[in-house]
Amino acid sequence: MTAAQSELPRPNFTVIQTFLPTYNYEICEDIDGVFVTGLKAAAAEIGIMVVAGVDLKVPDKCPHVNIAQLVIGADGTLLYTHHKTVLWDYEYGLFTPGSKDLEVIDTPLGRLGLLMCADGIVPEVARIAALKGAEILCNSLNSRGPDEMRVHEPLRAIENHVWMVASNTVGGPADQYPWTGGSQIISPTGETLAGAGETEEGMVWADITPATSFPKILGGGIGPLKAFRRPDLYGELVAPLDSHRAAAMYGPVPTNAPKRPLNVVTLQMSWYHSTEWTVARTLGQISYAAIRGAQLGVFPELFCFKRNEVAEDPEAAAIFSSQLLEKIQHAAGESGMYVVASLVEREEDAFFSTAYLVDDAGEIRAKYRKVHLGSEERQWATPGSSFTVVETPIATIGLMLGNEIWLPEMTRILSLRGAEVIAHPCDWDRLEAATMAAVERAEENRTHMISCARTDNPAKFGSQIVLADRFRLGQCIALMRYPTAIWSRTGFEENTFYELDLQDAHSKMQGFYLDPLATRQPALYGVIVQK
Repeated sequence: MTAAQSELPRPNFTVIQTFLPTYNYEICEDIDGVFVTGLKAAAAEIGIMVVAGVDLKVPDKCPHVNIAQLVIGADGTLLYTHHKTVLWDYEYGLFTPGSKDLEVIDTPLGRLGLLMCADGIVPEVARIAALKGAEILCNSLNSRGPDEMRVHEPLRAIENHVWMVASNTVGGPADQYPWTGGSQIISPTGETLAGAGETEEGMVWADITPATSFPKILGGGIGPLKAFRRPDLYGELVAPLDSHRAAAMYGPVPTNAPKRPLNVVTLQMSWYHSTEWTVARTLGQISYAAIRGAQLGVFPELFCFKRNEVAEDPEAAAIFSSQLLEKIQHAAGESGMYVVASLVEREEDAFFSTAYLVDDAGEIRAKYRKVHLGSEERQWATPGSSFTVVETPIATIGLMLGNEIWLPEMTRILSLRGAEVIAHPCDWDRLEAATMAAVERAEENRTHMISCARTDNPAKFGSQIVLADRFRLGQCIALMRYPTAIWSRTGFEENTFYELDLQDAHSKMQGFYLDPLATRQPALYGVIVQK
């Protein structure tokens, strides 16, 4: 490794764009050039609508080039041009990120939202299209990562309840990363209706019904999206980039930065056998984890109750929660360990689904009242009105609960507030909540995620720790955008112990130039905060 490589450079987009190579401009396309004209003629001849990617020169601004996506009508008319707003790593050295408003296009086939490859490895572009009424997301890719077809494409469909039509390049030089193909058509619930292979050229098709992208039901049945979201609390998402605490975390950390270890554990369990036994195992889990050296343990969502018990009698649940919380505080203080517990809280006549952070002295360091409530939760709970990120001697910890994993806005805000690790008591409502949504939340924010699941969760999937996965030279492309996850089995008490490096959460890079927090364009995100 050379001296220049020993510390990864922080991105300086002004410098990069100032020295874009002129040759790139010369070999790229004009909007009235041969390639675009040929596409329009072919569309008119065959009588089909075409969405295609092309590298377009910015007129009279050599050497600037946009990665663009054209929507061409069946009569050969150019209907719209989308400019890719999020570039993949080295592309920042060749192209200029798009900065015009993101629009949804009315067509005879339906309302089209547009995104291109790296536009989809962050949540904002797809979310904006969905909020503006898109029925279909058209995704033109040139990707060398299998993460696109396995995670980003289906998750953007599920979390926005919208159709996804994604087309990728395939093949490439034999001694380099190949373009990974995997073109596919995905339903609003995440079902792949048709998929091409990953190694050969191919064409796939499916009949879809664009109108079924409404009403918007999320995950395992949360809905509607409009009622679940809280845009009144999302103002931070449109604030200037340098206004966030996370601004100090943008870019990489030096490779010689000292390790900052944090020993964490998932305290996986559910109500079992009797309430008395459940309490005993709760306290036993804490003492055992402390013996194993854990500094932070996370229990599942409402773990100490039978399923539906809280909804049937929230008052009794709140009384029991208060009693159990005192026992947890005592156990945490005796064990010298931080504990996150999901319980029911009462204040006057209101009940809250609350995550408590108990510190190693047995004191309540912070609490989070669940902000986003599904339709079933709204039958007994009152929504909270603020998010929680707390700085402690062991880590800066963000709190979230359960099905909030489906909302990218939530984890983004916690990360912008500087969370190094997010404690997530959960009750997976479907498999993809763990294997896609939780993994993506860590990926798109480069923040550690500890999700502890009830043993009786509907997805029948265990607890999970997803790592921030700091970018280092030689890392494979997939791990840059599809971070490492450690799972436990489900159905019984199984703890997962892991030593996190908090320094990794201060390295936001997905390569040399792409930082998913520092490259955000809040000026484009206005619709995200509209009520």
